[in-house]
Parts: sequence; structure tokens; C-alpha cells
Amino acid sequence: MTLTPLASDNAVDDDPRRYEHLSTIRLEDPDAVARAAKARRRHPGVKAGRQNFIVAADHPARGALSVGNDPVAMADRRQLLDRLQIALANPAVDGVLASPDIMDDLLLLGALDGKLVFGSMNRGGLSGLVNEFDDRFTGHTAAALKELGADGGKMLTRICLGDPDTVATLEATARAIDSLAERKLIAMVEPFLSVRENGRVRNDLSTNAVIKSIAIAEGLGSTSAYTWMKLPVVAEMERVMAATTMPTVLLGGDPDGSQDEVFATWGAALALPGVQGLTVGRALLYPADGDVAGAVAAAASLLHHTTEIPEN
Repeated sequence: MTLTPLASDNAVDDDPRRYEHLSTIRLEDPDAVARAAKARRRHPGVKAGRQNFIVAADHPARGALSVGNDPVAMADRRQLLDRLQIALANPAVDGVLASPDIMDDLLLLGALDGKLVFGSMNRGGLSGLVNEFDDRFTGHTAAALKELGADGGKMLTRICLGDPDTVATLEATARAIDSLAERKLIAMVEPFLSVRENGRVRNDLSTNAVIKSIAIAEGLGSTSAYTWMKLPVVAEMERVMAATTMPTVLLGGDPDGSQDEVFATWGAALALPGVQGLTVGRALLYPADGDVAGAVAAAASLLHHTTEIPEN
């Protein structure tokens, strides 16, 4: 996939100094992040019958900067913030999933008012790292998320049966689920059965592998009361969704097919019981045609809403 710059109707100020004020605030008034979090208007809350749309922006913290055939597509923080603000400006977008650095930028920009906020908790399993499966919790903590007024935390849970680091990751994930539950925060668990091939980690996206990953992940922690699943859209999604009673959001990943093909698979999966919405990042923030607003609007049109969120 070849990327083009932002489309002309995604109007942004391209002044290279446009985010310089963020550096100034961080230098002179770092407490401004906490004040912005405290002053932020919260989302009215998740409801059955109303699917949620969350934009994911935690890839760079794991060194995963590529989109399509561009290995550094997500490297420019100004471009990423531009694209995130375009996405979040759509009222159909309920919130964001982000690493602490990006979350703090968005708080300072006032871009998270009325939005769901999920922090990214484990980013230690860097892309390409020799011990990538030792995915340590180097991001948000449950205590920090509670202090920020966040709605929950997300954890990537890759399970490699041939790698001894997997057990440590599972144990850390279980502890994080418990820590979030103690604070009545959502634990968004993103499980995969994974293997290492030719020095690279590959997630097994076969239907049976996804089902097995769910079975393992939903049993982590001393309670599942606050646990959600974050799952890929694969073949036979009916079987996949039959494997869990937990609220589930669908992830987008870095798609290989055309946008129309990807959206068609999302639409079919969103119609299944238990699916609470989409949590998508690169596919919408970096569409091949550069039209972020158009990609976000098209994805939003796939969501099912049978109940209305009351206005504050």
C-alpha cells in the first residue's frame, strides 16, 4: 500500500511550529497535563445497543512505525497529532487508545473532551526485539489511569507456546487486570497466538488460533468482571464470537486489502452478538488516499446504534 499525504479536505495548519506550544508547556508547566485531565468532560459511558468507535494510537511506543510499505509512516509526531485531531473531531468517534506521551499531548490540546480514554499499558515487547515476547508493562499503570480519569487500560497479550517469556507476560497481564478491576476500570485484552519465523514475530490469524487465544486470555486475573476482548477480524467470526461472553471490540491492524474489502469484513463482524465496536488505528489514520476524515466517516457508518447516548 502506497500512502499519499493528507487530502486537501483534511485541512490542517502545516506550520512546522504548530505544536511548539506543547514543548513549552512541558518545559515550564508540566502539571498542566494533570489539570487538563481533571478538567476534561467525561464520556457519558458505554451502553449495550450502542457500539463504540475508538481510535488507536499506541503503535509508536512499541517501535511499530510502519504503515503499508512506508517503514516510518507514523514517525512524524506532528502529522500523527494532525490525523488524530481530524479523527477525534468526528462526533461518531467515542474516544482514543493511546500511550502516555500521545495521551498527554491530546489532553493538552483539549482533544479528549467527552471522549472515552484507554491507556496502553505494555509496550516493552518492542517490534523486532530479540525477546519481543517479554512484553513488559512500561506504559500506563492502573493507578495512573484512575488519576487521569480514564475508562480503562489495554494490554497486548501475545502467547507463544515455544517461548518461555510468554508465562511472564501472562502473569503480568493477570496482575494488570486485577489492578484495573480494583479501580473499576475496563481491562481491554488483545490476545494472539504468535510464533517467531525467520526472526520475526507473526500472529496466527487462523480461526482456531484466535479462539484458543480467547480461551486463555479470558481466564486471566482473579475476576473477569471488567474485562473486554480486543480481537482481529478473521474468517468464521461467528465461531470466534461464540468463544466469549465478554464485550468485544474489533481491531483493524495494517490491512492488506482495499479499503472497501476491509470495511465489508468489519461490517459483517459488527453485526454479531457481543461486538461492542471498533478500535482501529493505522487503517483510518493513514488511509492510502490520505483522506482521514473520509475513512473515519466510512468506518463510523458501519456501527450499529439502537440506543441513544443522552446529551450532557
